Amino acid sequence: MNFDDAIQAHVNWKMKLQNYLRKPDKTLDAGKIESDCNCDLGKWLHGDGGAKYKADPKFVKLVSDHAKFHKVAAGVVRKADAGQQVSEETALGSKSEFATLSQAVVSTLVEMKMGWK
Repeated sequence: MNFDDAIQAHVNWKMKLQNYLRKPDKTLDAGKIESDCNCDLGKWLHGDGGAKYKADPKFVKLVSDHAKFHKVAAGVVRKADAGQQVSEETALGSKSEFATLSQAVVSTLVEMKMGWK
């Protein structure tokens, strides 16, 4: 697992969703986004990573936070697709569930990269 790539991919989601809220053009599929095993990190979490770290409480929390992150991101896309007015600050801002989960995922990935210090 390349932790730097996984971290960057999750950081990039905010920009993707900001752009999508400005122009919901159906290029994002909420059903695919909602599944936490479609991205590279999810494949690793449910594959080799799970086999290696499944007993580690931090890993278990990462799996949970990552799944919740995908559900929240999919919810943002669904609202935009339904034509609901979704404020970027409410959906993606620093106090949003998206931001909280994104930070939790990224922080845990950084810890893993550093050797679970």
